[in-house]
Amino acid sequence: MKEFVISQSPLPFSRLTAHGSPTKLFVILVRMQVIIISGLSGSGKSIALNVLEDSGYYCVDNLPASLLVVLINHLQMQQHTHIAVAIDMRSGENITVLPWQLKMIDKNIQTRFIFLDARTETLMQRFSETRRRHPMSDANITLEEAIRREREALASLIGIGHHIDTSALRPNALRAFIKDFIAESRNLPQLTLLFQSFGYKHGLPLDADLVFDIRCLPNPFYDPQLKELTGHDPEVIRFMESQPDASKMLRDISSFLNTWLPAYIRDNRAYLTVAIGCTGGQHRSVYFAEKLALHFCDEAHVLVRHRGLTEYNQHYARR
Repeated sequence: MKEFVISQSPLPFSRLTAHGSPTKLFVILVRMQVIIISGLSGSGKSIALNVLEDSGYYCVDNLPASLLVVLINHLQMQQHTHIAVAIDMRSGENITVLPWQLKMIDKNIQTRFIFLDARTETLMQRFSETRRRHPMSDANITLEEAIRREREALASLIGIGHHIDTSALRPNALRAFIKDFIAESRNLPQLTLLFQSFGYKHGLPLDADLVFDIRCLPNPFYDPQLKELTGHDPEVIRFMESQPDASKMLRDISSFLNTWLPAYIRDNRAYLTVAIGCTGGQHRSVYFAEKLALHFCDEAHVLVRHRGLTEYNQHYARR
């Protein structure tokens, strides 16, 4: 259901007719959904905003942070129910008031926050390819220095909402992720638990809250019959299930999460990203992420992402 009533009965308003007698009007309030996008320049905010616009959201780009509550209140009066706003360093030091603005939003408005991030070398490559000027650069500093300054200025925003590392994501992969993010907002759970496999040879994901290193386990890559397969394939699954150490580590990780997941829920976390890393992100980590997602899908809303596979793979865990 796209919208739902938060007032069980219409709210009455009165106006005078031409004959002077009052006529009652009724306004039914529907819950507004607001998605706020922030992050580093070059991390994919324009892609995310375009996806939201194509999905029917009223989109505003480059809004000064101090105007967020004013904008939301205005658009609510105009009966807009799905809004997306991009706020970043283009508005200058005004960005420092964003956390305060978020706290001032009406509690009846469903508000979600996305912070897009990427490694410095990736951002430098993207700016080099597009030949665009970084918003914080000038004649006296290099591109790398401008990125560092922006990262420092936005550091306080990273933990507010969902942190996404786009370093290894192609545009279509980011579009797919934003579409799934929109789908989740239709029936928002208390906590979204994201299991993410990755390969250490590609670097640690910036958006991970917890990281488990499973490179010590036997590697199917060195079996010629398994080398070209992934952790989704039955042959690799059988290989992993035959390894006592793999089963023990899987139990230990599950036990750790069983113990501490309630604490994250009590902390009012909207997202918890658990990264599982092997060497290439193709076999062991994929297998572990799928197994853990299946185990916890009754405890929270669970997503699975595999960063090391050729084709970006994300889905909802189901029993």
